Amino acid sequence: MPRPERRWAIIEVMKYVVCVPDGCADEPVAELGGRTPLEAADLPNLRALAARGEVGRAAVIPDGFPPGSDVGNMSIFGYDPARYHTGRAPIEAAALGLKLESDQVAYRCNLVTIGDDGTMVDFAGGHPSTEEAAAVVESLQAELGGDGVSFHPGVQYRHIVVAPKDWVEAECTPPHDLTGQAAVWPTGPAAPSLQRLMDASRAIVGPSPIGANQIWLWGQGFQPQMPSFAETYGLDAALVTAVDLVRGLGVLTDVRAVDLPTATGWYDTDYEGKRDCALEALAGGADLFILHVEASDEAGHAGDVEEKVKALENWDRRILADLVPGLDAMGPWRLLLLPDHATPLATRTHTSEPVPYLLVDSAVDGAGGTYSESGVEGLEPVPGHELMARLIRS
Repeated sequence: MPRPERRWAIIEVMKYVVCVPDGCADEPVAELGGRTPLEAADLPNLRALAARGEVGRAAVIPDGFPPGSDVGNMSIFGYDPARYHTGRAPIEAAALGLKLESDQVAYRCNLVTIGDDGTMVDFAGGHPSTEEAAAVVESLQAELGGDGVSFHPGVQYRHIVVAPKDWVEAECTPPHDLTGQAAVWPTGPAAPSLQRLMDASRAIVGPSPIGANQIWLWGQGFQPQMPSFAETYGLDAALVTAVDLVRGLGVLTDVRAVDLPTATGWYDTDYEGKRDCALEALAGGADLFILHVEASDEAGHAGDVEEKVKALENWDRRILADLVPGLDAMGPWRLLLLPDHATPLATRTHTSEPVPYLLVDSAVDGAGGTYSESGVEGLEPVPGHELMARLIRS
């Protein structure tokens, strides 16, 4: 059913949009004739923006940090991970409304599928619906919760376990780094406790109809203390996402999340709905809006070339095509576009390589460039967490 035509009020103050096509950066792919998805996709609106803006490279993953979405998105929000990052799970815990005490640590709890031969068949446990997964997490809490351990349902396959602080000392491998490989089990002082919980989960998750057969614990940490976005940058900000991690960063920095039930975190997410959330929030008084889409990252993890190209083309025709005219109707605007990391199709996991960024000012015709990996090759990377200030103050 077509969406009704909308008209956006004229507001003569600067508006800011941050676009995050998660994991969209990649490497040359043989199936695309040696091009990356960004180079192969049909992206007329993005090309037009790049031709009038500033194109460069951003080091969203600082040296010494794992190339996770927690680190990359914290950089995009304008916060230095070297100062504020304590782990992925506590950020997602904040999205669920969990305030951790000083003697508590949070773990990310994936519902996963491990094969009979011990390989990681599916880090997303068959992509259950949020409702299906919640029932499984409730059973885990009923059977395995207690003694300082509690299970908290999140979105689809992504959930949280809160545990005593002495569980923090462990080396855990993200499950999306193990697709098709032998499972690498936790090591370190807390590993026996984690292993017992993961092993015990099989009797509960395995018989469920969702496709997963156990939990996987990783990304642990204590909850960080971060100053609000308004305090840091002097702007009222909002966001839309289907991912608890990004929503959690919003909770920790007082960036309010706009609820969009049709945002799925998968290929079928509501691109137009996210675009409209941005325009409506900005027209309603927000100064800055962060628009996050997970689909390109999921395609990278799946090694699905066609879906990754399609996700980028959806960004172009279903978001950017009408986002820019909507912003023009409000007055002056600036836009920042970049992923939180690369997720190459060949490796199906994140990398730490700098990613291309695009800065556009509606009132300025910049030098222009090509928004792609090869288009920024050789340029000196800028720290990713500095781009927010450049967007706002340049």
